[in-house]
Amino acid sequence: MSIFEKLKAKETKISVVGLGYVGLPLALELAKQFSVIGFDINSERIAMMRNGIDPSKELESTAFEGRDIEFTDKVGLLRQASFHIVAVPTPIDEHKNPNLVPLQKASESLGTIIKRGDYVIYESTVYPGCTEEDCIPIIERVSNLEFGKDFKAGYSPERINPGDRARTIDKILKIVSGSDEEALEEIAKVYGAIITAGIFKASSIKVAEAAKVIENSQRDLNIAFMNELAIIFDRIGIDTKEVLAAAGTKWNFLPFTPGLVGGHCIGVDPYYLVHKAKEEDYIPQVITSGRRINDEMPAHIAKRLTQMLIQKGKNPGNTKVLVKGITFKENVSDIRNSKVADLIKEIESFSIKVDLVDYWASQEEVRHEYGIEMVEQATNDYDAVLIAVAHDNYKKLQFPDYISMMKEHPILMDIKSIYDYPPKDLGLSYWRL
Repeated sequence: MSIFEKLKAKETKISVVGLGYVGLPLALELAKQFSVIGFDINSERIAMMRNGIDPSKELESTAFEGRDIEFTDKVGLLRQASFHIVAVPTPIDEHKNPNLVPLQKASESLGTIIKRGDYVIYESTVYPGCTEEDCIPIIERVSNLEFGKDFKAGYSPERINPGDRARTIDKILKIVSGSDEEALEEIAKVYGAIITAGIFKASSIKVAEAAKVIENSQRDLNIAFMNELAIIFDRIGIDTKEVLAAAGTKWNFLPFTPGLVGGHCIGVDPYYLVHKAKEEDYIPQVITSGRRINDEMPAHIAKRLTQMLIQKGKNPGNTKVLVKGITFKENVSDIRNSKVADLIKEIESFSIKVDLVDYWASQEEVRHEYGIEMVEQATNDYDAVLIAVAHDNYKKLQFPDYISMMKEHPILMDIKSIYDYPPKDLGLSYWRL
């Protein structure tokens, strides 16, 4: 029997290593048709999932019902599986270099339990060549098995979009690749059993890896262009949103908007491609330029805020502002690589006091990750309010709501460009990116 046939007959299992935004939805979807072991090193998260709770607050408890899945933090249980999917984070370090430690540790763990005939499929975002050059050798070394002869591998890039309730995992076309033709076909069958949007078979693992890393690099560059336009138009004195609306009437103008580029994908993935390019003795010009522009946006916004405070006759050192939102995007709890944290630090560098609120974010996680203390309740004595994340509950607020939070000469900075300009008789100084 083929590996797919064994999985369908539940003679063996699928393991999913790493149960975050990517791994948990994938594991639960697979558990509709296969027997699955969900593994994560965080025992507290495992306890929550056993009780039908998604630690990432993306899935309802009903998503856990009727699934053939066992959650564990014990590596040894993975021996029951023969088809292993790795979905651990791939962050960058303080020097903007790829941090492969989670991937390396996952590969070492798999090396201790892998058997002859097993498959290993990586979903974590990496640079072309990482699976075969960095991960597989670890499994070989630990297991004493030979890649290609004793076990097969593949790469299938994740395309989870946190907060998106329409494009769920089964409705997103899936790229798959394999270490040989047999592996490609078997991997395609497994994913094809749960993905209704279709399967795209890449010609090699490196092609699939490259496809993933350029998806977010392309978005990063397009947003960088918008951010550079926003800086230019702000100096000229024209509104970026109005310019983009006018330009958008052309049939082939791409609908991107300026903003803070954070999160664990767009603000991170380009550095993986830059790293690989440098290994090949090429210094990327366009990619690094786009990254530089996007990374500098918090400083630009903080400087603009300071200028507006001074124009209103306020001494920045005696002012207090409210920042609403720190998650990397609207209506999610994920704070990884949040550029709002950078924005707060830039604002504080001007001696401005900052209060932070976010309904979605965990106070403990924000403190641990960024050393920032969130306030439980906003006051009504702010000199300015910054809308940093377009959460739905923020969109419901009207200009009078914001004005009520501030002292005289109120300033509203709409970084997400949620609103149109307020009536002049409100006396509100309004700025949007």
